Formats: sequence, C-alpha cells, structure tokens
Amino acid sequence: MNEVMLSGDNYTLVYNALSFGTAVMFGAFVYFLTQINSVSKAYRSGVAVSAVVVGIAGYHYYRMWSGFADYEMNEGYRYADWLITVPLLVIELLIVLGVSNEIRKGLMWKLVPATVLMIGLGYPGEVSSDNGTKWLWWVLAMIPFVYILWVLYGQLQAASSRESGAVAGAIKKATAVLLVTWCVYPIAYLFPVFDASSEGLEVLRQVGYTFADITAKALYGLMILGIAKARTANES
Repeated sequence: MNEVMLSGDNYTLVYNALSFGTAVMFGAFVYFLTQINSVSKAYRSGVAVSAVVVGIAGYHYYRMWSGFADYEMNEGYRYADWLITVPLLVIELLIVLGVSNEIRKGLMWKLVPATVLMIGLGYPGEVSSDNGTKWLWWVLAMIPFVYILWVLYGQLQAASSRESGAVAGAIKKATAVLLVTWCVYPIAYLFPVFDASSEGLEVLRQVGYTFADITAKALYGLMILGIAKARTANES
C-alpha cells in the first residue's frame, strides 16, 4: 500500500475517476443481470460471466476509491481484480463466438493460464521503484500478453468470416474494443519509468488504467451481449 502523493486538481481527477469506475462497474453488473434471459440458453452463461466480471471489478474499485479518500493507494487491488476478471473475459468471449465445445476447451486450457501468467509477471514491476526491474517484468509480461491477443484476434477474425449480418458486425465491434483497450495497459504501466516523481504521469497512469478497465469490462460486456443477442435473433 502506497501513500498518495497527488495534490489539488491531480488528486481530485484520480479520485473522481475511481468513483466513476466504481459506479460504472456496479451499474453494468445490475444491467447484465437483467439481460441474461434476453438471449438463448446457449449464451446466457456468457452474459452471466459479464455480470460476474463487472461485479468483481466494482468491489475492487470501491476498495481503491475508499482507500484513495484516505490518501492510500493499494495497487494489489487492481492485480487481484485482473487475476480474477481477465481469465473470465476470455471465457465469456469464447462462449459466444460459436466455436465447438472441443475447440473452446482447448483454447481455455491455453489462454486462461496465459492470462494468469501475464498478470503474475506484471505485478513485481508494478510495485517496484527500480526502472530496470519495471522494464524486465514488463518485457516478460508482454510475452503472454502478445500471445493472448494474437490468439483472440485470430478467433475473432475467423468467427467474423463465418458469420454475416448483425453477428459479423457485433464481432467486429468486439474486436476493435479488444485491441484498443488492451493496448492501453502496457503503455500506462510504463509511465512511472519516464518520471516517477511526476504527478501528471501518475494521473495518466491511474486514469488510463481506469479507462481501460471500464472499456475492457463494461463496454466489452456490452459487445458480448450484442453478439449473444444477434446469435439469438438468427437462431429464432
């Protein structure tokens, strides 16, 4: 747990971002719960996983926000959140992509351990004050990071080529959200390397992580719901 060194408008901006993130996550949690029965049974578990993801994220954002109010920031909450929710993000996508059970299970056995490895490798660098250590763990974490994105992008492209109409459009939107959002994380991670004493860079890091979490969980969940609804409409 680190003491918050921000002041004035910088402190207020991060405080408000964490508050906004908390509200979005809990709001999305309620919304996804109301939408589970709006899709066919085959995809309800995917929407349910979306609800679980934002519910878990909402809890951790509340803990970060309340701690920040006391001028304390525990980065462990972010990593505890990511350790649980990132594998679930992969699972919810695979549920609605329309791949066979055999392929889905094979992908889960590859991707879920890769997500855990990615988060685990990133944490030592995140909490270190040494730039060399940060770079080392960043490079190591980028190996599973690139692998996960490469596999998911390939699956999304394959699914998009198999589909047409609303389903294909929903998958393309999910692809765009996935690529843009995930690329924010490794960039925000490196801000302290450039100047660890800069309040502005710390604000960018915290706001960047919050923006990425909102889009990767809440907005991405909406993309998953869109794919599930489009598939349900086609089947009926």
